[in-house]
Amino acid sequence: MKLRSVSYLSKEGVKNMWANRLMTVASVGVLVACMVLIGLAILVSLNLNVAIGNLEKQNVIRVFFNDKTSVIYGNASEKYNPENSQSTSSNEDNKIDFDAIPEDAYLIHNEEEAKALCDRLAKIDNVANVEYVSAEDALKEVKESGQLPEGSAEYFDFDDEYGNPISCGAIVTLEDMSVFSETLKTIESVKGVDATQSHADIANKINAIKNGVTIAGVWIIAILLIISLVIVSNTIRVTMYSRKLEISIMKAVGATNSFIRLPFIIEGVMIGLVSAVISMGILYFCYRVAIEAICSALGNMEAISFLSVFPLILGVFAIIGVLSGVVGSVIMIRKYLKKEGSEFTAI
Repeated sequence: MKLRSVSYLSKEGVKNMWANRLMTVASVGVLVACMVLIGLAILVSLNLNVAIGNLEKQNVIRVFFNDKTSVIYGNASEKYNPENSQSTSSNEDNKIDFDAIPEDAYLIHNEEEAKALCDRLAKIDNVANVEYVSAEDALKEVKESGQLPEGSAEYFDFDDEYGNPISCGAIVTLEDMSVFSETLKTIESVKGVDATQSHADIANKINAIKNGVTIAGVWIIAILLIISLVIVSNTIRVTMYSRKLEISIMKAVGATNSFIRLPFIIEGVMIGLVSAVISMGILYFCYRVAIEAICSALGNMEAISFLSVFPLILGVFAIIGVLSGVVGSVIMIRKYLKKEGSEFTAI
């Protein structure tokens, strides 16, 4: 097709929009509403993924190693339970002979071996990070956590006679929470790991939330896309009815389907692109107001910058506009192009 013909047909598409401006405005309004909802769904999904990602980082696996402490206090857990009122007694029966424990009774004998075990854990699939925690640091963390029951802090003041009841270990951070249980089993099977502490139920809930957000987002976007397509198609149908005699005459004198179809496609695409530009402005305003309101109510929170996702959302809106215009125009004009000038013949 010649450049002159393309220019002429493009002008015809613009004329169609102006000739049916009320329907065009209505179509743009509905498309803008659909695109804004799609944009909000994308932004909500992205922000939820950020929030869930932060929860994933906090939901780690605490690993305790098989050292001398695990052998001693593992067999005397009841004796040194904070809930046991006899745990701080100086009775001779409570004394522990640390030197009586043979070295072959446990696997981790020093810090070097503990860190080597951390390196082995780091090589497990789905493990993002492994942080070594010494027994002293673990005991200090317990004392400073502020989560001890009232009146139980005294049970964590140990002298040289009883030693530190907490084993050395590691904090393991995972990459993908969807395979949390499988990774936990692999970690527990590593030689040198005595016990683990985790919140598997939280991991399952996090994974369920992520899946739910993804599925809901896909369905919302799909439904709104269908609505957008229907709106553009109806606009093209109105234009087509007003020009059906002209279409029949053009077919009768030998105009090709492409020549007839192009003005309607251009009209649909322009409606979509205009809607995309307007939607971006409205979405930016709505998102900014919403984030400021949430931050003022809940304090500082991590939210995605609109500018960081601007190209993504604009691209999505442009694609929606172009596809809606092209598909809607093609569907609506097809059956009339098959009449081969029947309207002209009837005159």
